[in-house]
Amino acid sequence: MTEDPKDFILKDQPPESGGKGASDSEAVRAKKAYLKDEDGARMPKIDFSTFVISLNSSALVQLGILDDPTTGEKSKNLTLAKQTIDVLGMMEEKTQGNLNADEAHMLKSILYDLRILYVKEKG
Repeated sequence: MTEDPKDFILKDQPPESGGKGASDSEAVRAKKAYLKDEDGARMPKIDFSTFVISLNSSALVQLGILDDPTTGEKSKNLTLAKQTIDVLGMMEEKTQGNLNADEAHMLKSILYDLRILYVKEKG
């Protein structure tokens, strides 16, 4: 099944090099960091960092640290938490040398913290 190119809408185009708009102001960059869904709600633009943060949040819910957003209550699922932590570990291994310094540091820090929390919860 192929997708019809008319289903895609190009909303953001890179600024012309050297011309007007070549450098975005802080407000414009902040606005571009969010997309709108079908209902008009602002959603964060997905990049590597927001993806890792999303997995971190999921692991914190699975560890019983954060409330489950669907129930509003804390519950533990250590098997699922371990799997999520292992996915982040695999990502660290597979992206080695391809991340910028901030991304690599963030992933390493999140993994360290999640592993410590997992050991405490498992113990």
